[in-house]
Amino acid sequence: MKLAKDFRESARKALKGNWVIAIAAGVIALIFGIGGGAGASFNTDIGENADTEGVGELSNIVEEYFPLFLGILAFVLFFALIFGLAWSAVASTVNLGYCRFNLDLIDGKPLSVGTMFSYFPHFWKAFASEFLRTLYAFLWSLLFIIPGIIAAYNYALVPYIIAEDTSISVSEALRKSKQLMNGNRWRLFCLECSFIGWHLLGAVTFGISILWVIPYQNAATADFYREISGTRPVISIEGGEDLAEISEQPAEF
Repeated sequence: MKLAKDFRESARKALKGNWVIAIAAGVIALIFGIGGGAGASFNTDIGENADTEGVGELSNIVEEYFPLFLGILAFVLFFALIFGLAWSAVASTVNLGYCRFNLDLIDGKPLSVGTMFSYFPHFWKAFASEFLRTLYAFLWSLLFIIPGIIAAYNYALVPYIIAEDTSISVSEALRKSKQLMNGNRWRLFCLECSFIGWHLLGAVTFGISILWVIPYQNAATADFYREISGTRPVISIEGGEDLAEISEQPAEF
């Protein structure tokens, strides 16, 4: 059974000679994976010596423009909600492409950054799967923190499953991920914990080393998926025989 160090070793082998394109893909994933927000704060400072007339005028102004303020606030919140949902749909879709990119990396296939944007015909499925697995983790966390963490790990492989088979339903992908992670949650947890030192290094280097950590960790996670799902492709050689079959044959001298 492969351990965290073995997954990291497989990731390093796959990344050898592919660091530039892997870092480029990681930067794109980082951009789409982090949502930004903007806010404004208003501060009205009325001193202790403010006269009654000034307070009255301010009260009248607030009363007069309060409905307008509520209308503007509702307008802003509505479009913020729409933007958030749209951004989540796009980010979820790019995440499918990034999972496919890392699977291709581990499989030794030709790599293209364009792979990350190849799943937009399935953006509804990407959005629905991401929404549901986040919702399930949140609902379980209402009971206690630990069930929420377990639920998050149960559905961690959903993007990889859909990236490999876009015909699968969201509910089936959720079920399959939960089945695969049964007995493997601790292994994935240990794999992620093994990168803590690298992330701390990112803080020391002002985030520069994260450019290397992101492709490294995601490649290791893709290898983890290949291992527990049993979907690792067989490497064929000329003649139709695969390496697994040849390795079982006794050596002849």
